[in-house]
Amino acid sequence: MSGSEGPTAFDGPTAFEGPTAARVVVGVSGSPGSISALRRAAKEARRRDAELWPVLAWEPPGGELSALRHQVPNASAEQWQHLARERLLTVLGEVFGDAGPSVGMRALVARGAPGPALVEIADGEDDILVVGAGQRSQWHRACSRSISRYCLAHATCPVLAVPPSPLESELAAVHRRNAWRLRLDTRTLARETETVPPDA
Repeated sequence: MSGSEGPTAFDGPTAFEGPTAARVVVGVSGSPGSISALRRAAKEARRRDAELWPVLAWEPPGGELSALRHQVPNASAEQWQHLARERLLTVLGEVFGDAGPSVGMRALVARGAPGPALVEIADGEDDILVVGAGQRSQWHRACSRSISRYCLAHATCPVLAVPPSPLESELAAVHRRNAWRLRLDTRTLARETETVPPDA
């Protein structure tokens, strides 16, 4: 990892003492794709009787080079670490609730770029790394750094890339329409509301 600190483990909602032989490591950011990956990772952990390791990787604003160049104080780094931890706890609570994932879990916050951080943590031969596959459009493939592509190319364990949910692509279409200030076609909305039963 590019940061000076390694991953920080903390007790998540249902942390268990001691790792098991097999782990399912999953990248979590709070995006719809990472939430789908987290749900799938929990299923894989239950199926394999493995421990679930959700990981949220973070970098200082502007990246590590910018932080080194501007000599970011330790207080700022600690605050960003704290915010990352709170974000991960929030996502775990939203996905699993108070009941937890029904499997042993160890939550981690790691300072570094997500791809390298996940590959470094999922280094066991019995590990499985689960990542969200992200958007599939040519524009996204050309213009964005893909964590899933990095993990598939560099991981030493099997990688499971979870495709985006249909809801994620619908949300992306709404964002694009809003960004381009396109008008909403109300005829489509009217047809959809007509098909919904009155008692629904």
